[in-house]
Amino acid sequence: MEGATVFTPSLEGMKHVKSEEGEMLTKPFLDVCKLVLPVIEKFGAAMALVKSDIGGNIARLEAKYNSDPAKFKFLYNMVHTEVESKTAKSSSSCTNGLLWLTRAMDFLVELFRNLLEHQDWAMSQACTDSYSKTLKKWHGWLASSSFTLAMKLAPDRNKFMEVIGGSGNVIEDMAKFCSTFPPLLEENHKFLASVGLDDLKAS
Repeated sequence: MEGATVFTPSLEGMKHVKSEEGEMLTKPFLDVCKLVLPVIEKFGAAMALVKSDIGGNIARLEAKYNSDPAKFKFLYNMVHTEVESKTAKSSSSCTNGLLWLTRAMDFLVELFRNLLEHQDWAMSQACTDSYSKTLKKWHGWLASSSFTLAMKLAPDRNKFMEVIGGSGNVIEDMAKFCSTFPPLLEENHKFLASVGLDDLKAS
């Protein structure tokens, strides 16, 4: 792909996340989240936790989807099913998986926004600030301290921007990502809030 950056595949994928009726489709949404993983890989050790967390939640939701693709064509059907069977609050539920996957994506959007808006910030500052705005309030002490520690391993900002740039305009694509993805994430939060499940905390 000419003029492609690390964001190009996920931006392309976002165009297909909703059905014609405007409902969130399971597989396309998970595919977009998967396409964000290569961006996270470029952070190296600093994001190892986030990456395994996101990967695990995608795998959990995919397994559920694959168990009955017709039934779970729409993302929120998974949650409805768990709410009905009273299993939604379990830490291994798909509801919980979707919630944490969405929160991790919130964190990444915020991080890319920081990189766009604060050209003078070091990567670790951009990471820490976005963490405190998104994931921190949901994390217990243990998760929080391991996260803070990992952020100290954040790569050099200029090197990172070079690596993710590819042959395209990385600033432009990052900005697109930060404007196109949040409304989808917001929709997940609104839906989870409507069933009273947007405020689950990590132990």
